[in-house]
Amino acid sequence: MNLNPHHMPHHYRLLADIGGTNARFALETPGKGVEALSVLRCADYASLAAAIEHYLASAPVQSVHRGPIHDAAIAIATALDGDLVGMTSHHWTFSIAALRAHFGLTTLLVVNDFTALAMALPRLADDQRKKIGGGLEQPGRPIGLLGPGTGLGVSGLMPAGERWIPLASEGGHATFAPGDFTELGVLQALWSEYGHVSAERLLSGMGLESIHRAMSGETLSAAQITGRALAGDSAACDRTVACFCAVLGTVAGNLALTLGATGGIYIGGGIVGRLGVLFERSQFRARFEAKGRMAPYMAKIPTFLITEEYPAFLGVSALLDDHLANHH
Repeated sequence: MNLNPHHMPHHYRLLADIGGTNARFALETPGKGVEALSVLRCADYASLAAAIEHYLASAPVQSVHRGPIHDAAIAIATALDGDLVGMTSHHWTFSIAALRAHFGLTTLLVVNDFTALAMALPRLADDQRKKIGGGLEQPGRPIGLLGPGTGLGVSGLMPAGERWIPLASEGGHATFAPGDFTELGVLQALWSEYGHVSAERLLSGMGLESIHRAMSGETLSAAQITGRALAGDSAACDRTVACFCAVLGTVAGNLALTLGATGGIYIGGGIVGRLGVLFERSQFRARFEAKGRMAPYMAKIPTFLITEEYPAFLGVSALLDDHLANHH
């Protein structure tokens, strides 16, 4: 008998984390972690099905697995309601039932990306997160999550006995409230442009661009703004990033108060991790705690930056485990 692990009958399942910009795929053997991880640009594919087909036909996948896949779970950056899924920040739309049939899957679980990311939080090791400021997490208490990327994802995690219940939230679209006169000026500029101004209008890639335009009159891309701020060669970009981090602190603090998230607040998404020392030195933590008479309560709540590169896979795998356990 050939005991080469590549020839053993693995029960692989497909995991995906679909954002507005990138689609991340991996194969997972339960209990053994992920393999054949691949990141594809959403814009390069006409549909999610086309991206999955490309991934499954790719050399990394073919080298470890050629048989049928029966179970799959997809975390996707959009609100979910029923069978038809349409992405908020990209043009892909699909029917869950049709996609399941197309790939011959027994199970296809589709969840909001921040619901999946929330489920990953209790599974993060200390080297997969970085504490920002003080506070001490209380075990078995609510946890909050927000992450600026293509949009602003918001979620929470509620303890329920031995299990965690993730919240499907659209909190990124809650109304933005300025914390100082600089932010009031940004809000006034965005009011004239959009009418309703949500937190996402500031806390996203486009939000960085909007803040910069409102504060400096200059039009730059988010990548240019963060690049120049990190290089230290643009005072205007420094101010933009400083404003962004302060606003994030206020919104994170609001989420902590709303959820009673004494288990901690986590920051994910694609932007903050790239800011490095600019985020760590920013007003984020000070603004998080700046809640008037509730400041002592806020000071006890820890805030963490997620440093794990692909945390949503941990969460979507846990959700698939739960789904299979309860439906088989």
